[in-house]
Formats: sequence, C-alpha cells, structure tokens
Amino acid sequence: MLGLIKNLGHVLYRIWFYVLVTLPILLFFPFLLALTLSEHTYPQFFWLARNFWARPILYGMGCIPIIKREQRMVKGKSYMLVANHTSMLDIMLILVVSRNPFVFVGKKELVNIPIFGFFYKRVCIMVDRDDVRSRTGVYRRAQRRLDQGLSICIFPEGGVPEEHVVLDQFKDGAFKMAIAHKIPVVPMTFYDNKKRFSFTFLSGGPGRVRVKVHPFFETGILATEDTSTLREEVREVILQELSSN
Repeated sequence: MLGLIKNLGHVLYRIWFYVLVTLPILLFFPFLLALTLSEHTYPQFFWLARNFWARPILYGMGCIPIIKREQRMVKGKSYMLVANHTSMLDIMLILVVSRNPFVFVGKKELVNIPIFGFFYKRVCIMVDRDDVRSRTGVYRRAQRRLDQGLSICIFPEGGVPEEHVVLDQFKDGAFKMAIAHKIPVVPMTFYDNKKRFSFTFLSGGPGRVRVKVHPFFETGILATEDTSTLREEVREVILQELSSN
C-alpha cells in the first residue's frame, strides 16, 4: 500500500511538471511568438523564458536552485556553456544560471515535443547528428548568433547517459566551436537534477538543485588540434566534482 501511494506521488509529480512547462507558454504565447519573428529580439525572448518559464518551473517543483560561482560571466561577452546532462530540469537550471542570453544547440528530435517543440525549432540551433551537412551548418548558424553578442550552450555528452554512468564521454562539437570562435568555455556541474527529476518515470521529488560554475577555459591561443585536450580537461573538472559529491 505504501509503495502504491509513493508511486502515485511520483505520477502526480510528473504531471505537475508538464503543467508547469505548458502553462507559461500558453499564457505568454502571443509575446513569445512575437519575439521569435526576428533574431534581433531573441534577448527579450530569453529574458521572458528565463524569468517566467524556467524559474516558475523550478520553484513550482520545489527544486530550489543553489548556485556557486567560481567565476562570473561578463555582461555582453559570448561564451560556450557546457554541463553534464541527466534531466529535463537541466534546461531550466542553466537558463537560471546564465544572465547572458544564449542559444541552445540540440538534437532535432526535440521539435516533436508538443508546444515546447514549436518554440524550440524557432529559437534553437538544431542538429541532425547523422547528417554531415547539418553538423557543418551548425558552425555557420552559431557564428551568426555569436556575431549578435549571444552565447552558445551545448550538453557535450550528446544525450542522457545510461543510468549507471556518472558522466559519459564528451563529443568534440562544443570545444571545436569554442576554439574556432575564440570564446571561453564555461563548465558547470549539476549535482542533483537526476535525483529530482530523472528520465526514470517513477522517481524524483522536490529539494535543492545545486550547480557549480567552474573557472573558465580560455581558447584564444588554442588551435583545432587542441580540441581533444580541451574536451578532456573540461570533462575531468566536471567528473571530479561529481565523484566527490
């Protein structure tokens, strides 16, 4: 009986999450739509998404952000944001962490999510990892967004790792792009998102969601052949942090 009640609580918690995800989008739909008509209004779209979508979801789920910063981003400067990926809460948390407007680079399959996918395809840089032309086009689209003063966010594991994996191997894309565009890499460790809202259905619950913003990796003097070294150094920082907590 106790197990049944617990499972019911997990189901209701999941339903409440999707209500919180959907409701702000419906309430602000005309404003969000208007702000996606031009790339030049993306900072305003980002501000709305950060403050009236991401924050209400986290706090509404009882997931209180606790942010520790070892270095702070400078307003108006572009960065490459990277973090470990274990939960749908990662999207909301990284929006709350960064005041600097950034654009997600993510897989095209997310456009299939009802309502969320409608805006995802309008404001994010989508990539089909099985298509060489798509992967090449990402660099061109990212350059345009960087020229507009925005940052880029990529989850370098390329997806959510298996349940038993602490941190999957990183893919080159984020680091190659950071070197090509000479922007600092901002590593972040998300400690609790998997515990709060993992991809296992009957799991999760409210509590703090801690994140650490590590010292940045500068790329100004790096060349393309340094990609793998940068990739592994950034991964090691996040892996050590996860392993010690």
